[in-house]
Amino acid sequence: MIRVIRWFSFRIDPQSHSVQKGGLPMDQRALRNIFGQFASGVTVVTCANAEGTPHGATVTAFTAVSLEPRLCQVTLTRTSKACGYLSDAPFAVNILAADQLSTALHFAGRPQAVAPAWDDTGIAPALPGNAATLLCRPWAEYDGGDHVIFVGEIVDASVDAEKDPLLFFRSTFHDLGDRSGSTAWNGCLDDPHSGWFDATATFTPLPAQLARAAS
Repeated sequence: MIRVIRWFSFRIDPQSHSVQKGGLPMDQRALRNIFGQFASGVTVVTCANAEGTPHGATVTAFTAVSLEPRLCQVTLTRTSKACGYLSDAPFAVNILAADQLSTALHFAGRPQAVAPAWDDTGIAPALPGNAATLLCRPWAEYDGGDHVIFVGEIVDASVDAEKDPLLFFRSTFHDLGDRSGSTAWNGCLDDPHSGWFDATATFTPLPAQLARAAS
């Protein structure tokens, strides 16, 4: 079978900063669809507002930043309530499990009949039942255009290795589905389990039969 892949390029106009595709303006929806080609996990970022009331927002823009110091970042829409609450506040990154779809919807503006429970034993309110939870204190805040980038220092964390993550791709929630195995990574020095933060430039070739299977 021959797969046909459509390639195109775009440029940013230096004067207007608008994105151009083939000489024509690319609207925000088109760019959003391109970003949507990147599958991600799903988090709910939680914190307390000035009155101490817990608040959360479903966020897919989450990134690991540093191992030492332990840093991660989340990116929120500048006009959102959560963005205002998060400034200079400790927060939790709740990495949702596959069975927490209702939680993702609840904090994405679709309140569920039964609201999620809260865990207030840490420095910030968190949610129970996550695949993993990161408790963070504020580290830095950056301008991200129509978003704000919040970097947090991880002071505590927990993980449930038995739980698969909830995923988001092309504006739709997904789960991992059937496992395909990690054959393509075996023997490679860039195997995630070997630490791809090392960014090694040396790779161990796969055995011939595995290389053919991975191609």
